[in-house]
Amino acid sequence: MSLNLASLIDQSARYFTSEPALIHDENSLSYGELQGRVRGFAAYLQQAGVQRGDRVAVLLPNCMSFTVAYFGILYAGAVVVPVSYLSVGREIAYTLNDSDAVFLVAWSSYEQQATAGFEDAKDCRKLFLVDESSGPLTILNNEPCHASNDFGCVQTTPEDSAVILYTSGTTGQPKGATLSHFNLFSNAQFSCERMFWKPREKFEFLGPGHVVLAALPLFHSFGQTCNQNAALLGGASLSYLERFEPERTLEVMQRDKITLFTGVPTMYFQLLNTPGVEKYDLGKLTFSISGGAAMPVDVLHEFESRYPVTILEGYGLSETSPVATFNSLFRERKAGSIGPAIFGVDVRTFDAEDQETGADEIGEIVIRGPNVMKGYHGRPEATAEAFRNGWFHTGDMARQDEEGYFFIVDRKKDMIIRGGFNVYPREVEEVLYSHPAVREAAVVGAPHDEYGEEVTAFVSLKPEAGKVEESSIVSFTKEQLAAHKYPRIVRVLDDLPKGPTGKILRKELRKISD
Repeated sequence: MSLNLASLIDQSARYFTSEPALIHDENSLSYGELQGRVRGFAAYLQQAGVQRGDRVAVLLPNCMSFTVAYFGILYAGAVVVPVSYLSVGREIAYTLNDSDAVFLVAWSSYEQQATAGFEDAKDCRKLFLVDESSGPLTILNNEPCHASNDFGCVQTTPEDSAVILYTSGTTGQPKGATLSHFNLFSNAQFSCERMFWKPREKFEFLGPGHVVLAALPLFHSFGQTCNQNAALLGGASLSYLERFEPERTLEVMQRDKITLFTGVPTMYFQLLNTPGVEKYDLGKLTFSISGGAAMPVDVLHEFESRYPVTILEGYGLSETSPVATFNSLFRERKAGSIGPAIFGVDVRTFDAEDQETGADEIGEIVIRGPNVMKGYHGRPEATAEAFRNGWFHTGDMARQDEEGYFFIVDRKKDMIIRGGFNVYPREVEEVLYSHPAVREAAVVGAPHDEYGEEVTAFVSLKPEAGKVEESSIVSFTKEQLAAHKYPRIVRVLDDLPKGPTGKILRKELRKISD
């Protein structure tokens, strides 16, 4: 049996050849044109030496080039390794090395950090700089090749690796969640065909006539699956925002007649509080999804009172492609809930002994189903730990009511989610410990009205350090971490609170930061 996620491009091009597939400001590509671009890039990669199963990293913003590169890599039988465009050189090098990437495709505006990361990578053979000066994915720094857009999609199996998404944990370095073609296809199919359907009523799916806004970063699983892959599977149009800016977002939603907006709670908060928001016509907005963090109920109700749309909340992780639970239109929507398990996926809550908890009892969310990753790339021990007793253990704590709806109550891990982006404390702490004046450091998330959580650092200083301004420590971390990771708040204490074993007590620091 063969399955390549990129075959959805061939399928949609067959049925929707002249329909608009991609829209970016005044530029657009039909499905037929998109298919030609994807095939051409796949042929280019093959001529450049990429073989089936090779990892190819992409460092691109939300634009047509991302989609062409993503599906072109898959079409060639290779594996996509998305890299956050917020990454600095050190972080890029880590991802390239850990994933064993052979090529890096980078946006020309990111040349400095891309080059720095590429030069520190062991086995990455070539850096392609691209822009859209001659259309999507114009390669700037290599001799053009005579690639044919008749290139045939390389056959892969459903279990073959398709994408490696780097996700943070609470210990060690970020890990690459390896997702198969079937993992991603099954989740894209749900997102396209079953998110908005109502039994015994008109069948609603993301097909021609729908316009999906790619405001979420496409290097993240949420944007990839629920925006890009779902839209292109069904024949809808995908409209790009390079970066989320509230006023610009409203302009594009009005101009392109957006029917589906998918965002994290921070985005909804900012849209509601943008001056002059009432002047924009969002009358075509039909569906709205929130994920990445808990949506404040007041924000949900205010948004729905202003626009004739129901916000549906869901839950997932990079390791689950990502959607695992979702509130749907054909069942009661419970505000504050992440919904019940999606079709074909089994979600439960376990106690510390991995025994299932009862209704309304708090336990760790565990998941199994066709959306769950193959494992962590090159990390068999971490994979085995995550898949104890055949279930993927998320580290998130929740309760499940008698009707099967889940409610997140806490995170077992110390992960910080700032504006929908994961921030892993140890990575920030390692940078803090490299500061010459810092004796000890701990990082926690402090509640924040706009971003959900703000990265907050507590440090104590070496006796010989003298007086050190907190702002100078902020500047120090800013130079070495991506924009969403560095702490905006640094507090200097004489000593950090510790338990009997000397372990720093994050719980006590959270009390201080609240």
